[in-house]
Amino acid sequence: MASSELTMGPLIFHWPAEQKRDFWLRIADEAPVDTVYLGETVCSKRTPFFDDPYLAKVSQRLQGAGKKVIWSTLSEVMIKRDRKIVADICAQEDMAVEANDASALFHLSGKPHRIGQALNVYNEATMQFLASKGATHFCLAPELPRSCITSLAQTAKRLGVGLEVQVFGRMSLALSARCYHARAYGRTKDNCLFVCEEDPDGMDLSTRSDTPFLAINGIQTLSHAYLNLSGEVSALQQMGVGAFRLSPHSGDMVAVAHCYRDLLDNKITVDEADVMLKELKVPQPMANGFFHHQPGYKMVSTLSERT
Repeated sequence: MASSELTMGPLIFHWPAEQKRDFWLRIADEAPVDTVYLGETVCSKRTPFFDDPYLAKVSQRLQGAGKKVIWSTLSEVMIKRDRKIVADICAQEDMAVEANDASALFHLSGKPHRIGQALNVYNEATMQFLASKGATHFCLAPELPRSCITSLAQTAKRLGVGLEVQVFGRMSLALSARCYHARAYGRTKDNCLFVCEEDPDGMDLSTRSDTPFLAINGIQTLSHAYLNLSGEVSALQQMGVGAFRLSPHSGDMVAVAHCYRDLLDNKITVDEADVMLKELKVPQPMANGFFHHQPGYKMVSTLSERT
């Protein structure tokens, strides 16, 4: 079996520029990841923070460390400014691009590109159509169950395209035209003052009975639980999934990357990996329900799959 690729997905949260820079430089120097996704995928108002000159240096540092750099587009495009942002990214001849909205496909058709989670490739016909337009790699939405991933992995193999699955981090569930984050702080979307920066891993939401439920990140709705597919890694490898995505959070992502790298390489067991994640104080609870065709917030035992 070929070595599995470990990837660091795009940063979905709005962090201060210095924190963002330090994070990516540390990933470049210390994290055992093969591919890194840069770019703003959630809110177009944040995109100027990705235009700073330091990002070019970050990209160079990552590539100098032997990591492949992919630029991800916005996941929701509504106005002319958004369309221009996407068009400008897709127009760069020297950049590999991951499309997260159909608007990007217009510019990328006929050119090699990747398909991100937000485009929701749920069936074989969709994958085949996008591959015929130049898509070479697909990152699947986190809500797909095992049976769907198996079918798509077979199609990906037949088409000769790469397949990626998120294995760690809060799951993106929905996007809205409205900014819940701004509203929660008594502001409007147009006058948000980037209040999402106050919650580096998203703003936790609870039900009226004070039960943790979801998380909000600007216009994005996230799972409350952190996805952890450590127990499913072996099954995914056997299906033919070649790339495993970590979604960045404010904890020690270098240590998380080392944990999953060792798990992918069979240097540690699933139980050892889970202990390591708990020792890193990764916020609980964790979940893997979607993979097992259960409610996504659940953590289903994978003991039978380990023996």
